[in-house]
Amino acid sequence: MKSLRKAACAVCAAVCALGAFAQQNNRSEESADAAYLSSIEDLVISELATSEELDNKLVALSYLEAAIDDGRTSPDMMVALDQLAGEGITSQSRTNGRLSNNYPQVRAAACDLLAKVPTEESKTTLKKIALADNEPMVITAAVRALGEIGLNDKDDAVDTIAWVSQKNLYVNPTSSLALEVIIAYEKLADKVENKSAMLQSVNKIATNHLFVSSVRTRAKELSKKLATGSSSNSKNGNAK
Repeated sequence: MKSLRKAACAVCAAVCALGAFAQQNNRSEESADAAYLSSIEDLVISELATSEELDNKLVALSYLEAAIDDGRTSPDMMVALDQLAGEGITSQSRTNGRLSNNYPQVRAAACDLLAKVPTEESKTTLKKIALADNEPMVITAAVRALGEIGLNDKDDAVDTIAWVSQKNLYVNPTSSLALEVIIAYEKLADKVENKSAMLQSVNKIATNHLFVSSVRTRAKELSKKLATGSSSNSKNGNAK
């Protein structure tokens, strides 16, 4: 009887070991397959993003959006997204001396996707585009994305937004950009070390009658909140 039990235990142990080995092999094969498919996806996206055809770039953006929404971002994908965000600005192609890849719709869509990847690298790309671009739709998307990412180390995001807002007050004042500036400030207000630049920027929007009344009203409301917060912080600091 004891010998039978020992034999049964040995068989069970062997079966378990074989099962574990098979599972490990299956997992290894699944991991290898996933890695292979990921590398293929990266390659396809990279090829589409660097293509000269606008349609290919739009397809690359759709693939990137699906990957980001599924949490499948990779370094190669982020390189492609950075490329698309700067299409025609930081990376330029010319035909007979003329810029041939000025696709603001691509840059704007890429900025919106960067907002879904809240990293310092994404923020750096968005700051660069916001400062360098001249297309209102792209600047608006970059400002909106900076607010959504919510990173503001040493007030770098807020300072970028304030500079962009100031520039466009003179060059091309639009209510849509002014509204995104206000919304971004609202999202970043609790992460600002020095609110003076933000407050000045908000007040300029609040008093500029080129903007629609709803935008000016929202700017005035934010101005009051910022002023009250600054006053409270000052009192707390003096109390110490």
